[in-house]
Amino acid sequence: MMQWISRKLLQWNGWKLFPWKEDFPKCVICVAPHTSNWDFIVGKLFYNAVGKDAKFLIKKEWFVFPMNIIFNMLGGVAVDRSKHRSVTDQMIEEFNKHTKFQLAITPEGTRKKVDEWKRGFYYIALGAKVPILIAFFDYVKKEVGFKSVFYPTGDVEADILRIRSFYTDVNAHHPEKF
Repeated sequence: MMQWISRKLLQWNGWKLFPWKEDFPKCVICVAPHTSNWDFIVGKLFYNAVGKDAKFLIKKEWFVFPMNIIFNMLGGVAVDRSKHRSVTDQMIEEFNKHTKFQLAITPEGTRKKVDEWKRGFYYIALGAKVPILIAFFDYVKKEVGFKSVFYPTGDVEADILRIRSFYTDVNAHHPEKF
């Protein structure tokens, strides 16, 4: 029922959906551009509409009652930055614990304009030995979905340039921030 509702909400608002045909039980989903709070809503509706359940990172400080109930229902994964372990290591451990784990990450790490993407999403995928799905929102064309699947090679700089190239024709909600 939630899948149907999500699909209809997007369609009624003029969005075209571009799901990925192949299923990846484990993957990192590179979600860009991230320039608006609407990105989360559109992205979550899209993922529900295609029958998937992606997780997302959120500071553990947000996991207090009653917000913990909401974030758990939405797929939040609490990140403890006070630990003496990197978030990358914590997420690789999460991938190793589960037979199915799909993690959506915005490489900008913020809704503000950035020149360099954070590379955590890449190192998580590389360390967990999972593919990266290239997800996008295009607010001008009203399209949301996946462009490609990418397998990290270990050549970080070349791979990041390749991943970023998938977004050259994508229109952010706030284009001046992307």
